[in-house]
Amino acid sequence: MDFTMALIIAESAVLLTLLSSVVPLFFLRRPYLQGRLSFLLLGISGLTACSGGGMALMLRTSEQMVLPIGLPWLHVFLRLDPLSGFFLFIVGLITFIAACYGPAYIREYIGGKLSIGPLTLFTGLFVGGMFLVLLAADAFSFMLAWELMSVASYFLVVFQHEKPENRHAAFIYLLMAVVGGAFLFLAYGVLAGFSDGFSFVAMKAAHLSPTWATIAFTFAFIGFGLKAGIVPLHVWLPLAHPVAPSHISAMMSGVMLKVAVYGFIRFVYDLLGNVTWQWGVVVLLVGSASAVLGVLYALMQHDLKRLLAYHSVENIGIIYIGLGLSMIFYATHHLEIAALALIAALYHCLNHALFKSLLFFGAGAILQQSRQHDMEKMGGLIKKMPVTAYCFLVGCISISALPPFNGFVSEWLTFQAALQGPLLKSGILGAMIPVAAAMLALTGALAAACFVKVYGIVFLGQARSPEILEAQDPSFGMQLSQILLAVCCLGFGIFPTWTVRAINGIPEGLLGTGLSSATDNGWLWLTPVNPQTASYGAPAVFFGILVCWLLVYVFLHPLRSDNRIRIAPAWDCGFGPLNSRMQYTASAFAMPIRRIFSFVWLIFEKVEPAGPGGRAHYILRIDDRLWLMLYVPIGKLMLKIAERTSYIQGGNLRVYLCYSFFTLLFLLWVIV
Repeated sequence: MDFTMALIIAESAVLLTLLSSVVPLFFLRRPYLQGRLSFLLLGISGLTACSGGGMALMLRTSEQMVLPIGLPWLHVFLRLDPLSGFFLFIVGLITFIAACYGPAYIREYIGGKLSIGPLTLFTGLFVGGMFLVLLAADAFSFMLAWELMSVASYFLVVFQHEKPENRHAAFIYLLMAVVGGAFLFLAYGVLAGFSDGFSFVAMKAAHLSPTWATIAFTFAFIGFGLKAGIVPLHVWLPLAHPVAPSHISAMMSGVMLKVAVYGFIRFVYDLLGNVTWQWGVVVLLVGSASAVLGVLYALMQHDLKRLLAYHSVENIGIIYIGLGLSMIFYATHHLEIAALALIAALYHCLNHALFKSLLFFGAGAILQQSRQHDMEKMGGLIKKMPVTAYCFLVGCISISALPPFNGFVSEWLTFQAALQGPLLKSGILGAMIPVAAAMLALTGALAAACFVKVYGIVFLGQARSPEILEAQDPSFGMQLSQILLAVCCLGFGIFPTWTVRAINGIPEGLLGTGLSSATDNGWLWLTPVNPQTASYGAPAVFFGILVCWLLVYVFLHPLRSDNRIRIAPAWDCGFGPLNSRMQYTASAFAMPIRRIFSFVWLIFEKVEPAGPGGRAHYILRIDDRLWLMLYVPIGKLMLKIAERTSYIQGGNLRVYLCYSFFTLLFLLWVIV
């Protein structure tokens, strides 16, 4: 296979996304055909991106192409290598599955107040922007693609603009995106100042002093961290994800955040190169805080999509833990352990894209059928929506990092890297890494508790509102998308050696080495360090779990000739017929954890006594402490500055002419 062909295929995926946004605009009077055509082209572009990215990942070489477009002195550089190919594969896969999900989901918008024209237009531009970010090989085209991705996703968040909460969420998201873009502009500006051009090849050859390298790293860490959603830069996620259409929420959480992770990896490992352990410590600490705080905030949520958004903060934190470990081991010349941690982070990028997209697709099906966002008003959906219920269960197990599904493998690899902390000679690093591993373990336990709550409240028990009684499984396309993702979660969990072998080319290119013995024992055993230290036989674990479940099933359902089951009312303890008010609530389930970690949130709790002939009311409000302590004061300060600045706009023409005159004098003085 010619590697140039892989780059051409990837470029074709970009063109198809642009066609998916433009061509449907010629059918504005036929919205049903418009939606079908847009998602058809989008699905083809996703498959094309998967092909190009997969070829680049397998061939393990790189190819660059210069396009004679752009400014006369500044052409567009495109490059495809194993790193960009891996993320291109992820974005393409989720795009294809979202294209299967979308036509049935947007059917509710057809014939309504909102035209689906903007939705199809900006969906194509959004996906095309992500593809271009992954292919860009110069700062100019990278920033153009980055802004295209950000602006297009803003219009998708604000699609249902008649709702005030949607406009507020979109404004916060756009504001954070602009600030993040400014930091990235500064980061690339530092590199450009020490290089001979804007291409990544020229920037990579630049020689920066440790001070300037740290400044560039800081700008990039903040800029990419704003888009990725690390703590405390995460505040836009729980606002934007719940209000966007569910297939867009899945793509924003599943793949857009990974594009930010890609940018960070590219900038630090490829462009800067001289990684220091101090940078790794910062990434490790921020990742650990993001993981723990993300899952704690998720535990307190009742809105299903808002809960999933906070879990994106958690999983981005897990990815950054892996990156932090990789940077520390790389800076201290433990290259093979650095490769292990980097592979763990990359594997979790893939896994999170799969199970988070699955969960958002399931949440979208639930919201479409029940018209409920609040989990306290759901219940009993496993009887009404069995396909969605079982696929959602796969997503819950995967995100809880339980075998044999994919989430377990990447977190296990992260633990294996953290357990190599004693190799470091520094006492501080040797003590810090076990603490980070303990926080990762706490995150996994809290995530499992959170999704026990979610699944129990949403799918089990009795219906808590009349709308739930009318729910049913969605149409075939929405079911197919969930089934495909559930199968992927199981497949990437059972056969991790194949995935690790494919990803291994990325650390070989960035770090100079890969995992030498991880897949030496074939597809059955994964040995990340060596067989004597640790091994994981995923197929054997899957087979053992399957046998245990079969034995339990046979034990509970014995094979006998008289297998009739007597159906009788459940014992009600003498209180009369059971009803939905007797069930456990989400608030009650999370109460013990809320008591233990009460310092994390600002909690307002009150019980209003019952009036004559009425009921008592329990009021609970939980606010994000970081939002109130960090962003609210900044917002007030900016309003005060804007108010003071408005005084210069007095409406006097002479004053404005003076401003222009003195500005020209200043510029002439600076230039001359």
